[in-house]
Amino acid sequence: MAGWEVRPSDPRAARRMRLALWMLVLALPAVFYAGGWWQTRHMQVVVEERQSLQVRLAEQEQEVEGLRQRLAVVSSGEKVAQQANEQSRLTIKLLEEQIFKQQQDLAFYKGVLAPASRRKGLRIRTFELQATDTPQLFRYKLLLSRVGKDEKLLEGKLQVTVEGVQGDKQVSLELATLTQGLPDQLDDQVIHFAFKHFQAIPEAGRFAELKLPDGFMPRQVKVRAEIKGEKPLERTFKWIDQE
Repeated sequence: MAGWEVRPSDPRAARRMRLALWMLVLALPAVFYAGGWWQTRHMQVVVEERQSLQVRLAEQEQEVEGLRQRLAVVSSGEKVAQQANEQSRLTIKLLEEQIFKQQQDLAFYKGVLAPASRRKGLRIRTFELQATDTPQLFRYKLLLSRVGKDEKLLEGKLQVTVEGVQGDKQVSLELATLTQGLPDQLDDQVIHFAFKHFQAIPEAGRFAELKLPDGFMPRQVKVRAEIKGEKPLERTFKWIDQE
Protein backbone atom coordinates (compact mmCIF):
# COMPACT_ATOMS: atom_id res chain seq x y z
CA MET A 1 0.00 0.00 0.00
CA ALA A 2 2.09 2.80 -1.41
CA GLY A 3 1.88 6.30 0.26
CA TRP A 4 0.80 5.04 3.59
CA GLU A 5 2.94 5.36 6.70
CA VAL A 6 2.23 3.44 9.76
CA ARG A 7 2.94 5.35 13.02
CA PRO A 8 2.45 3.96 16.47
CA SER A 9 -0.40 5.67 18.32
CA ASP A 10 -0.44 6.29 22.11
CA PRO A 11 -3.69 7.93 23.24
CA ARG A 12 -2.44 8.36 26.83
CA ALA A 13 0.58 10.38 25.80
CA ALA A 14 -1.59 12.57 23.66
CA ARG A 15 -3.92 13.25 26.55
CA ARG A 16 -1.01 14.09 28.82
CA MET A 17 0.32 16.46 26.21
CA ARG A 18 -3.03 18.20 25.83
CA LEU A 19 -3.40 18.38 29.63
CA ALA A 20 0.04 19.92 29.95
CA LEU A 21 -0.78 22.49 27.29
CA TRP A 22 -4.04 23.38 29.00
CA MET A 23 -2.31 23.65 32.36
CA LEU A 24 0.34 25.92 30.81
CA VAL A 25 -2.36 28.08 29.25
CA LEU A 26 -4.22 28.29 32.57
CA ALA A 27 -1.03 28.90 34.55
CA LEU A 28 0.05 31.96 32.56
CA PRO A 29 -2.62 34.29 34.05
CA ALA A 30 -1.89 32.91 37.50
CA VAL A 31 1.79 33.63 37.04
CA PHE A 32 1.07 37.17 35.88
CA TYR A 33 -1.37 37.63 38.77
CA ALA A 34 1.11 36.24 41.25
CA GLY A 35 3.81 38.52 39.90
CA GLY A 36 1.57 41.53 40.14
CA TRP A 37 0.44 40.55 43.64
CA TRP A 38 4.03 40.11 44.79
CA GLN A 39 5.06 43.45 43.35
CA THR A 40 2.06 45.14 44.95
CA ARG A 41 2.73 43.44 48.25
CA HIS A 42 6.39 44.39 48.09
CA MET A 43 5.52 48.02 47.41
CA GLN A 44 3.02 47.94 50.29
CA VAL A 45 5.70 46.59 52.61
CA VAL A 46 8.11 49.28 51.44
CA VAL A 47 5.50 51.99 52.01
CA GLU A 48 4.68 50.62 55.47
CA GLU A 49 8.35 50.50 56.39
CA ARG A 50 8.83 54.04 55.13
CA GLN A 51 5.84 55.25 57.14
CA SER A 52 7.14 53.42 60.19
CA LEU A 53 10.55 55.05 59.74
CA GLN A 54 8.91 58.44 59.37
CA VAL A 55 6.95 57.88 62.58
CA ARG A 56 10.06 56.78 64.48
CA LEU A 57 12.03 59.71 63.03
CA ALA A 58 9.33 62.15 64.12
CA GLU A 59 9.30 60.61 67.60
CA GLN A 60 13.09 60.81 67.82
CA GLU A 61 13.04 64.42 66.65
CA GLN A 62 10.47 65.20 69.33
CA GLU A 63 12.60 63.42 71.90
CA VAL A 64 15.71 65.32 70.81
CA GLU A 65 13.80 68.61 70.95
CA GLY A 66 12.53 67.71 74.41
CA LEU A 67 16.08 66.94 75.51
CA ARG A 68 17.27 70.26 74.09
CA GLN A 69 14.54 72.12 75.95
CA ARG A 70 15.32 70.31 79.19
CA LEU A 71 19.01 71.04 78.69
CA ALA A 72 18.21 74.71 78.11
CA VAL A 73 16.03 74.73 81.24
CA VAL A 74 18.74 73.03 83.27
CA SER A 75 21.39 75.43 81.96
CA SER A 76 19.15 78.39 82.64
CA GLY A 77 18.31 76.98 86.05
CA GLU A 78 21.98 76.62 86.85
CA LYS A 79 22.60 80.23 85.85
CA VAL A 80 19.61 81.38 87.89
CA ALA A 81 20.79 79.27 90.82
CA GLN A 82 24.29 80.69 90.53
CA GLN A 83 22.91 84.22 90.34
CA ALA A 84 20.60 83.53 93.28
CA ASN A 85 23.46 82.09 95.30
CA GLU A 86 25.68 85.06 94.45
CA GLN A 87 22.89 87.48 95.31
CA SER A 88 22.27 85.66 98.58
CA ARG A 89 25.96 85.77 99.39
CA LEU A 90 26.11 89.51 98.70
CA THR A 91 22.93 90.09 100.71
CA ILE A 92 24.30 88.14 103.66
CA LYS A 93 27.57 90.04 103.43
CA LEU A 94 25.72 93.37 103.29
CA LEU A 95 23.54 92.43 106.25
CA GLU A 96 26.58 91.35 108.25
CA GLU A 97 28.29 94.65 107.44
CA GLN A 98 25.15 96.57 108.39
CA ILE A 99 24.83 94.68 111.68
CA PHE A 100 28.49 95.32 112.47
CA LYS A 101 28.14 99.00 111.56
CA GLN A 102 24.98 99.29 113.67
CA GLN A 103 26.82 97.77 116.60
CA GLN A 104 29.57 100.33 116.12
CA ASP A 105 27.04 103.14 115.82
CA LEU A 106 25.24 101.98 118.96
CA ALA A 107 28.46 101.99 120.92
CA PHE A 108 29.33 105.38 119.44
CA TYR A 109 25.93 106.88 120.30
CA LYS A 110 26.32 105.68 123.87
CA GLY A 111 29.61 107.54 123.98
CA VAL A 112 27.97 110.63 122.53
CA LEU A 113 25.27 110.68 125.21
CA ALA A 114 27.80 110.16 128.03
CA PRO A 115 30.93 112.06 126.90
CA ALA A 116 34.03 112.52 129.00
CA SER A 117 34.93 115.84 127.40
CA ARG A 118 34.53 118.99 129.45
CA ARG A 119 33.93 121.27 126.48
CA LYS A 120 30.22 121.66 125.92
CA GLY A 121 28.39 122.27 122.69
CA LEU A 122 28.46 121.07 119.08
CA ARG A 123 30.65 118.29 117.72
CA ILE A 124 31.15 117.41 114.06
CA ARG A 125 31.61 113.70 114.64
CA THR A 126 31.99 112.01 111.26
CA PHE A 127 31.69 112.50 107.54
CA GLU A 128 31.58 108.93 106.24
CA LEU A 129 32.22 108.09 102.57
CA GLN A 130 31.70 104.91 100.58
CA ALA A 131 32.65 104.22 96.96
CA THR A 132 30.15 102.62 94.57
CA ASP A 133 30.44 100.57 91.38
CA THR A 134 29.79 103.72 89.36
CA PRO A 135 32.85 105.90 88.74
CA GLN A 136 32.74 109.29 90.52
CA LEU A 137 29.58 108.30 92.42
CA PHE A 138 29.91 108.07 96.22
CA ARG A 139 27.67 107.58 99.23
CA TYR A 140 27.98 109.80 102.26
CA LYS A 141 26.49 110.60 105.63
CA LEU A 142 27.31 113.18 108.29
CA LEU A 143 26.84 112.93 112.04
CA LEU A 144 26.61 115.84 114.47
CA SER A 145 26.44 115.51 118.23
CA ARG A 146 26.20 117.63 121.33
CA VAL A 147 28.18 117.51 124.52
CA GLY A 148 26.33 118.48 127.69
CA LYS A 149 22.94 118.07 129.30
CA ASP A 150 21.27 121.13 127.81
CA GLU A 151 17.80 120.18 126.55
CA LYS A 152 17.36 123.24 124.35
CA LEU A 153 17.51 122.71 120.60
CA LEU A 154 20.92 123.27 119.13
CA GLU A 155 20.23 125.15 115.91
CA GLY A 156 22.56 126.26 113.15
CA LYS A 157 23.68 125.61 109.61
CA LEU A 158 26.36 123.62 107.84
CA GLN A 159 28.39 124.31 104.77
CA VAL A 160 30.05 121.23 103.25
CA THR A 161 32.62 121.50 100.47
CA VAL A 162 34.72 118.92 98.64
CA GLU A 163 38.20 120.18 97.87
CA GLY A 164 40.42 118.74 95.16
CA VAL A 165 42.13 119.27 91.83
CA GLN A 166 40.55 119.79 88.41
CA GLY A 167 43.19 119.77 85.73
CA ASP A 168 45.97 121.86 87.28
CA LYS A 169 43.73 124.01 89.46
CA GLN A 170 42.68 123.74 93.08
CA VAL A 171 38.88 123.53 93.14
CA SER A 172 36.33 123.64 95.96
CA LEU A 173 32.86 122.24 95.18
CA GLU A 174 29.73 122.72 97.26
CA LEU A 175 28.06 119.49 98.41
CA ALA A 176 24.67 120.72 97.22
CA THR A 177 26.03 121.08 93.68
CA LEU A 178 27.32 117.50 93.74
CA THR A 179 23.90 116.11 94.70
CA GLN A 180 21.86 117.65 91.89
CA GLY A 181 19.75 115.09 90.02
CA LEU A 182 20.28 112.43 92.68
CA PRO A 183 17.58 111.01 94.97
CA ASP A 184 18.64 113.03 98.06
CA GLN A 185 19.68 116.23 96.34
CA LEU A 186 20.20 119.30 98.47
CA ASP A 187 18.29 122.39 97.40
CA ASP A 188 20.34 124.90 99.41
CA GLN A 189 24.06 125.52 99.65
CA VAL A 190 23.75 125.31 103.44
CA ILE A 191 22.27 122.48 105.52
CA HIS A 192 20.12 123.60 108.46
CA PHE A 193 20.12 121.51 111.64
CA ALA A 194 18.25 121.51 114.93
CA PHE A 195 18.66 118.77 117.53
CA LYS A 196 19.14 118.06 121.24
CA HIS A 197 21.64 115.20 121.39
CA PHE A 198 22.70 114.11 117.91
CA GLN A 199 21.62 114.38 114.30
CA ALA A 200 22.43 112.30 111.23
CA ILE A 201 22.41 113.83 107.75
CA PRO A 202 20.55 112.36 105.94
CA GLU A 203 18.07 111.33 108.61
CA ALA A 204 18.06 107.91 110.28
CA GLY A 205 21.73 107.39 109.60
CA ARG A 206 21.19 106.29 106.03
CA PHE A 207 23.45 107.24 103.15
CA ALA A 208 22.86 109.84 100.44
CA GLU A 209 24.76 110.11 97.17
CA LEU A 210 27.06 112.66 95.60
CA LYS A 211 28.60 112.64 92.13
CA LEU A 212 31.92 114.23 91.30
CA PRO A 213 32.55 115.82 87.89
CA ASP A 214 34.72 113.91 85.42
CA GLY A 215 38.39 114.65 85.84
CA PHE A 216 37.97 115.95 89.38
CA MET A 217 40.39 114.43 91.91
CA PRO A 218 39.05 114.87 95.48
CA ARG A 219 41.45 115.44 98.37
CA GLN A 220 39.33 116.26 101.40
CA VAL A 221 35.92 117.31 102.71
CA LYS A 222 35.57 120.45 104.80
CA VAL A 223 32.58 120.81 107.12
CA ARG A 224 31.87 124.24 108.64
CA ALA A 225 29.15 124.64 111.27
CA GLU A 226 27.77 127.97 112.37
CA ILE A 227 25.64 128.60 115.44
CA LYS A 228 24.31 132.10 116.13
CA GLY A 229 26.36 133.85 118.75
CA GLU A 230 29.17 131.29 118.73
CA LYS A 231 32.44 130.91 116.93
CA PRO A 232 32.17 128.77 113.75
CA LEU A 233 33.36 125.19 114.10
CA GLU A 234 35.31 123.54 111.28
CA ARG A 235 36.54 120.01 110.69
CA THR A 236 38.31 118.47 107.71
CA PHE A 237 38.02 114.83 106.64
CA LYS A 238 40.46 113.16 104.28
CA TRP A 239 38.94 111.63 101.14
CA ILE A 240 38.79 107.85 101.13
CA ASP A 241 41.48 105.78 99.42
CA GLN A 242 39.89 104.45 96.19
CA GLU A 243 42.61 102.01 95.24
